[in-house]
Amino acid sequence: MLVSAMQSMTAVVTSKEAGSDVVSEKKGFQRALGSVLQPGGDCRFRVWAPWQDRLEVHLVSPADELVEMSRRDGGYFESEIKAGEGTRYFYRLSNGNERPDPASRYQPETVHGPTEIVSADFPWTDGGWRGLPLARFVIYEMHAGTFTPDGTFDAAIAELPRLRDLGITAIEIMPVAQFPGRRNWGYDGVYPSAAQNSYGGPSGLKRLVDAIHGHGMAAILDVVYNHLGPEGNYLSEFGPYFTDRYKTLWGLALNFDGPESDEVRGYFIESALGWIAEFHLDALRIDAVHAIVDHSAFPFLAELTEAVHDLGESLGRAVHVIAESDLNDPALLAPAEQGGFAMDAQWSDDFHHALHTVLTGEKGGYYADFGSLEDLAVVYRRAFRYAGDYSGFRRRRYGALPAGLEATRFVVCAQNHDQIGNRMKGDRLAASLTDAQLRLAAAAVILSPFIPMLFMGEEYGESAPFLYFTSHSDRDLVEAVTKGRREEFSAFGWQGDLPDPDAEETFLRSRLDAGAQSSRRGQELSDFYRMLMTLRREEPALDSADLSSVKADVIGDSALVVSRSGTGGQRSLLILNFGDARFLKVPGAGGSWRASFISSESGLSGGARLEADEELTIRIGDHEASLWIQEKR
Repeated sequence: MLVSAMQSMTAVVTSKEAGSDVVSEKKGFQRALGSVLQPGGDCRFRVWAPWQDRLEVHLVSPADELVEMSRRDGGYFESEIKAGEGTRYFYRLSNGNERPDPASRYQPETVHGPTEIVSADFPWTDGGWRGLPLARFVIYEMHAGTFTPDGTFDAAIAELPRLRDLGITAIEIMPVAQFPGRRNWGYDGVYPSAAQNSYGGPSGLKRLVDAIHGHGMAAILDVVYNHLGPEGNYLSEFGPYFTDRYKTLWGLALNFDGPESDEVRGYFIESALGWIAEFHLDALRIDAVHAIVDHSAFPFLAELTEAVHDLGESLGRAVHVIAESDLNDPALLAPAEQGGFAMDAQWSDDFHHALHTVLTGEKGGYYADFGSLEDLAVVYRRAFRYAGDYSGFRRRRYGALPAGLEATRFVVCAQNHDQIGNRMKGDRLAASLTDAQLRLAAAAVILSPFIPMLFMGEEYGESAPFLYFTSHSDRDLVEAVTKGRREEFSAFGWQGDLPDPDAEETFLRSRLDAGAQSSRRGQELSDFYRMLMTLRREEPALDSADLSSVKADVIGDSALVVSRSGTGGQRSLLILNFGDARFLKVPGAGGSWRASFISSESGLSGGARLEADEELTIRIGDHEASLWIQEKR
């Protein structure tokens, strides 16, 4: 009788070795699917394929061998064969077609080639690592293929000391699930458990995660469980992984609540647990959860989160689940006993949109719902601008008030891969804003009460675009993607020619410019980011995540004043001026005040002191950011 996939994959055992508590990685997570090496030199193959009458394992190298699989209950097929690490194989279907393993962990010859057997063993050096609490996260989002000239996991390791010294505490890696070709954002992945071969495969990713931990930082992986890419997607030949009852913008919806959905859930949950247990990831960022349609009483997202938390607890590590959602739904974060999904954090797109519009004046597309400083003030006070409010862009009310949730349950940014790459020219803020405005944006994000996130290169004013790029082999598919993006951009009123997503030049233009990083301007901006992160980490007046203590008020027509109180009662004023220089009067701000920093067109200063009875009067410069700390009498 086949052991239940869900029972097998969640089995966790803690062992005591040499007098210390050590989690046995081999025992801590048992894969139910795919090829798993066994003691004695055999390999167990297991696949869920209820739509197949007959299935064979075809070992293609180093020897050519064909072995029929035994059919088990529930639509599973299984066999145990003498095969070692490095062996490559296909599954041969009833009609003679040969397909890679749906639970593949390595596709050395890309999405259409054979799967390679890999070992879970790795010489980890992070034995004492136990993760970080969310409140300490300062996230750096990176795309492995364009982060360095080599575009590999190993090449990224050399940049980690710089990011650690900058003040980054968590590296978020954009999706690495195997995609077609060598160039892709990662959201066209078709093997959710296989680390991209052109980046360095599973061993390369493990080396990167081990190095991240060695520098005291957490590792986050962006995973996509709302759809799979079109090219190399063979799951529908094996069983009902997809459903036509729902649709997504990117492809067939996954079957998380229909007949035989238990096995589909198990397939994706095993993928998630594998990243945590075998690759030592500290958090998973779940892409576009609003596109996961599931009407079951115990939704997939809640089941996934529970399984990840249970595994993290058993492994003795802090492990988090972060949602990307445009629903502004606090139920994602609510406890399970309150009917919520119990996820740890979610992105706040409202923060980005509100900040972007006051910086740039853009009003196209979804930016039409934003544009006033009051929008940004509302987001500072409650994390969402739209919490049951009417949206003109959506033409309906949406969102709900996230009452009682701490600020560190929300991730905010001035730039990310979507908000740059989904522009026609892939242009960053540095392409259109002054350095003073870039510093203003950085202060708004990093000194907010929320979890700040930077997009790679932002810290030194990277000017190279981050464009949308692919390397599909099907030209019709390329043309369909280009047409769809052109139609999407029409809502924003952007003009000009759309860069060809499939051209290698588009990819090469998106690589970071090492020269910009080492330039005088790049160093000065990096120093400013470092100073902000030091303040966030060390200033007692900024140590509270209690949103109820945050006050944000618009003063005049261009200034936003964000007032917070630390856990010790010390008060801070973050002053953000999105307009010209003038005098600002802040009511209710009596006492002695010290400027931690003042940033303007002319540079950076600090240490100024002001006294006020009831109203603090401050002279602010063009596009200036400053932080004032109330001193004890």
